[in-house]
Formats: sequence, structure tokens, C-alpha cells
Amino acid sequence: MSPFFHIYNKTKQNMNIPIYDGNPIWNPNATAFGFYNNDIEFQDDCLKVAKFVTTRLGYPLMDVELQTSSIYTAFEEAITIYGNELYAYLIRENVLDLTGLPYANLDLTETIISPNFETIIRLSEQYGEEAGVGGNVEWYKGAIPLTASKQDYDLKKWAKDQGITGSIEIKRVFFQEPIPASARYLAPFDGFGFGGVAAAGLMEMGGFGGSMGFLMMPLNYDMQVIQSIEMNQMVRMSNYSFEVHNNVIRIFPIPGPYDVSGVGDIAEEGGNTCVGNLWFEYIKRQERIESSVECAEGLITNVSNMPYQNPVYSLINSVGRQWIFEMTLAICKEILGYVRGKYSTVPIPNSEMTLNQADLLAAATAEKTALLERLRAYFDETSRANMLERKVREDDAVLRELDQVPRVIYIG
Repeated sequence: MSPFFHIYNKTKQNMNIPIYDGNPIWNPNATAFGFYNNDIEFQDDCLKVAKFVTTRLGYPLMDVELQTSSIYTAFEEAITIYGNELYAYLIRENVLDLTGLPYANLDLTETIISPNFETIIRLSEQYGEEAGVGGNVEWYKGAIPLTASKQDYDLKKWAKDQGITGSIEIKRVFFQEPIPASARYLAPFDGFGFGGVAAAGLMEMGGFGGSMGFLMMPLNYDMQVIQSIEMNQMVRMSNYSFEVHNNVIRIFPIPGPYDVSGVGDIAEEGGNTCVGNLWFEYIKRQERIESSVECAEGLITNVSNMPYQNPVYSLINSVGRQWIFEMTLAICKEILGYVRGKYSTVPIPNSEMTLNQADLLAAATAEKTALLERLRAYFDETSRANMLERKVREDDAVLRELDQVPRVIYIG
């Protein structure tokens, strides 16, 4: 050892700065949290990592102001960072499939998760509610007496008269009370005035009606007939168009002096000519709000309560362990930089020596950033979407390659 380092080391001894002695020994109390202390492979690798880190920092040619407990804690932190990045990636991949599952006694750390459509179904129910074809919000029916030449009607007054509290939202408006298409199909005399064969013929369905009971007809045939009936009802018995402003519904066209509802005679009401009823369907907004909120006690609701634990170190492969070793080194550089920063200069005879704190901290920051970017890029490349895209490209390449193979020519 040079006289310079001899003086430097003597100065550190006088300052009581601990020096790595080159003989790492496993101590179960050496790590900060003890996440992996019971893992035999973690214990063995602690000793190897201590030698790896201190050698990279210059030992034995240079003293390293670290204790084995600092190195072991940095090793533990590196494994935890690796696990956090891994499980953050898995959560992003599976959040739609995990939301709504009970988390009691559930550990996803070593679990294969298959895609499901539970969250997608819940989302589609919201669209179904708006379209009136599903969901958990009930569509109600109502009617307002129409007055000839009157275009605007007060919904707030109507709701109050009906004992309805809270806001409502009009969904559809009809000339007459709507009859379900399925009822028209299964009972074609209702609403058409002629028999099943003629009714179905009107719908251009080959002259077959639902009431005739053709058991051999496929179910999709019935669905097409019902959809055709609904379309004819909308086109040939056109609904009113409407707009709502400040609790007032304005309908188009303006009701004329004739009965458009088809459900009663023209009558006098309050000196005005009553021309039937304006039928409409509506929802209660409070019910829609309540349907969007579900009590989820004991269920996974967001990324913060997905039950992932710390990774099992002995199950991490060599690729992951190499990343962990490099991150441990970067963390130890950071610790060593802070240690040397306590004494930015060390006095020596007739002069003083400046320590390399700034270089260590800069190197540690750069290495940690590069390692995290590399790991995230690796996880992103192995995401479900990227793997499927890669599979498509591979299949396309195989097909192009097969196209180059000469076809066999058969003779005779």
C-alpha cells in the first residue's frame, strides 16, 4: 500500500470510520426488514454479493467504508425494487381481470391469471342502460295528455303530480303506448289487425309467424323478425322527436287537431282540444348514479389492494438475479457516497485530500436510472399485447416463406 493510502487509512481509523474487513458473515439481523432472511439461497448470495460489491468498489486495493449490514440491506432493497417493478407490470396487464375478486386469503405472487370479461361486462352494462337493452337501471313508462297546437310540456309538474322525486331523463317518445316487438311477433293479431302469416309476410320473413310454432326454425330467425318489427314500428309509426330544456319537453311535430295516439276519442280538456297522450320512456337519474356504485368490501377495487407479496428470491432466475446484483452495486455506491460526503476532505500532513463523493453519487444515480429503464423495457416487450403482435408477425413471415416453396405438380 502506498504511503498516501497508509496516511489516509490511518486518518480514517482515527475518525472511527468502519472499514470492510473482507470477511462477510451472514447475520439474520443484518437486513432492515428481513423479507428474505429465511431463504437459504438469499443467505448464500448475501456473502457472494458482499464480495462482488466491494471488489467492484476497489477492495482490497482500496478500503471500502461499508459494513456487511449495509451491503445486505442494499441487496434486500434491490430484490424488493425488482419485485415492485415486476408486480406493477403484472397489475397493469391484469387489472381488468382482477378487479372485483375477493382478496381474502388470495396471494397472486405465484399465480397464473387467465383473461376474463367481468370488468368489460360491467362496462358494457353502462352502455346497455343508455340504450335500454340491459344494465341495472329500470326504464319507466309515462304519458302526458296532448293538446292541439301545443308543443311544450312541463315535466317537473308532471313528475310532481305522479309523486316522483328527483330528476328524470326522457329516453324515448312515442305516438302511442309502445308494444314490445316480441309481443307483436308472438301475438301478431295485436297491433296489426291481421293474422300471423300476413303479419310476418309484411315483415318480408317468408310468410312464417311466431304463433305458427315452427320448432325447426333457428333462434336467430326469431331475432331477425323481432328486429324487423321494431324497425318497421319506428319508421312506419314514427316516434316524436324531442328536446328537453330546463324541465320542459318540446316535441316535433306540433300536435294537430286530431287523435294521434289511437287510444281514445278527442276530448275537451280545460278549454283545449285533447288529442290523446304523449307516451314516453324515462329513467330516474338517482337510480343510474346508484347503479354505478357497488359496495366492494373485501373485493379488489384498485391497484393498491391487489394482493401481491414480495418475490420469492429462490425462484428468481439468473437473468433477474444479475439485474439485482447490478442494482445492489448501484445502491452501495450511493451509500458509500453519503458516507464519504460526511467528510468532504480528509486532513493529511501539510495538506488535505478531497474524497470522491460527487462521483459516486452521480454514478449511482445514472446506473439506477439505466437499470430501471432496461427492466421496464424488458417487461414491456413481454406484455400480452406485444407478444400477440409478435406472434402475428411470426405467422405472417412463416406464410410468406411457405409461399416460396414450389407446389407439387401432379401428372396423370
